[in-house]
Amino acid sequence: MAAGLLLCDDLIFTSRIVGTGRDLGLELRSAKTVPALLDLARKQAPTCVILDLALAGPSIADTVAQLRHIAPAMRIVAYGSHVDTTTLQAARAAGGDPVLARSQFVERLPVELKGWMQPNS
Repeated sequence: MAAGLLLCDDLIFTSRIVGTGRDLGLELRSAKTVPALLDLARKQAPTCVILDLALAGPSIADTVAQLRHIAPAMRIVAYGSHVDTTTLQAARAAGGDPVLARSQFVERLPVELKGWMQPNS
């Protein structure tokens, strides 16, 4: 079973994402803070991390760098508010792939989650 991590503090949204993963035969563990996410990543070396940019904060580049240090080939998927273009752009510049508005993330999740869980080459 492919394993991934999720940074999200919204219980309902977390349940939706984790449940979608479970339906696809994937395991996603969630964290509510960046330090908790990094701790899980060190223990698990995930193939994918999904970041809620509202929680990743202004130091998105640092968060991505720390995740890449832990597991260089992991895919980092990020989503955030469509009106927060500065944060979305910062996530792209830091190496998020893909970086989506929350509505796009929700739309693409059931179709693309399995592919996102594959490590980058």
